[in-house]
Amino acid sequence: MTDSSLSAKPDAPDFSDAIAAVQKIDSVPLILEMVKQATGMRFAAVARVTDKNWVTCAVDDSIDFGLIPGSQLELGTTICHEIRQNRKPVIFPHASNHPVFSQHHTPKLYGLESYVSIPIVTADGDFFGTLCAIDPLPASFDEATVLKTMGLYAQLIAMNLDLHKGLLTSEQALVDATEAGVLREQFVAVLGHDLRTPLSAVRLSAELLEARVNEPRSVKMVRAIRQSALRMSSLIEDVLDFARGKLGGGIPVKPVLTDDLQEQFEAVLMELRVVHPHAQILETLHIPTGLYCDPNRLGQLLSNLVGNAITHGAKGTPVKVRVNTVGQNLMLSVHNSGPAIPAEVLPSLFQPFKRPELGHREDGLGLGLYISNEICVGHHGTLHVTSSNSHGTEIVATLPCQMQWT
Repeated sequence: MTDSSLSAKPDAPDFSDAIAAVQKIDSVPLILEMVKQATGMRFAAVARVTDKNWVTCAVDDSIDFGLIPGSQLELGTTICHEIRQNRKPVIFPHASNHPVFSQHHTPKLYGLESYVSIPIVTADGDFFGTLCAIDPLPASFDEATVLKTMGLYAQLIAMNLDLHKGLLTSEQALVDATEAGVLREQFVAVLGHDLRTPLSAVRLSAELLEARVNEPRSVKMVRAIRQSALRMSSLIEDVLDFARGKLGGGIPVKPVLTDDLQEQFEAVLMELRVVHPHAQILETLHIPTGLYCDPNRLGQLLSNLVGNAITHGAKGTPVKVRVNTVGQNLMLSVHNSGPAIPAEVLPSLFQPFKRPELGHREDGLGLGLYISNEICVGHHGTLHVTSSNSHGTEIVATLPCQMQWT
């Protein structure tokens, strides 16, 4: 291959939003790496394909093909142009021996022998582009397995694009108070059906794939994809809780007499350790039986507070969890070390879509502490935060759980 065979344009401002949306998907680099491993090819990419343009959004290139995010190829020189028209994948491991692609202009023009390209179609039926792999050398792989595997990856990318688009739409809609009620109802419907249903399919497919692979690196990669789907599901549930709470006057709480809250809290902390293997969580739990509360919501409260502490706490320092009873109240405290939350941020800490800029990467939507506070309010309790550079940050939930409410 030569540079003259490419029509590369490093800057594509008209497609900056599409490129940014793909770049924000944490699992894309891992997906491209797994595509290369599954196919044996040395170049993998996610491309935005329209009726006039082919634009690179993400690349994993071990053959110096010459494309970077934002590069363009002449649409008519690509097979993706045909895939966009018929929305069917194209796959061949050895173009020179293929009855059709041995005469096709694309392999000849770019010097390709092996090729796979899978359409990426979003939930509304729009064709976004393709997940593809190429190599100037022939490849050896099972076509049916590669099609299923890459189809799963393409679906995962589409789900993330749908989520990104939905969140952008919802955040813009929520600032328009005159239409907020209608838009929240529509948003609940979209999240409840159009995103959760296919996301469940992605999770199930990842679990099935995990059961079939044995090579340790492949198992690790599949688990990473499953965790990404779980995180997406958690984000969706947070937004659903937010929307339901706003529509119904608060997040619903269903208190019952429970004897196993300590076991539920221990299970929540175990799950957090699996999700955050590098985090150190030190807990002291002394929880009596016969508490009147919503145990599922309190498990969600604990998960949100500890997850927030892991995200914002100083790396290498433990997150300390203490739960006990004082009088008629259940006291839940979560502490992390690190810089103090700025004083000007504290008054809005429990407001929705508020994420303090403390130098940490944010994976959530700024709803975790809002939902936590609403759960406390639903239990007739309070959520209080103290923060200083010397002490770190501690959030304490006070919940009257040893008596029934009226």
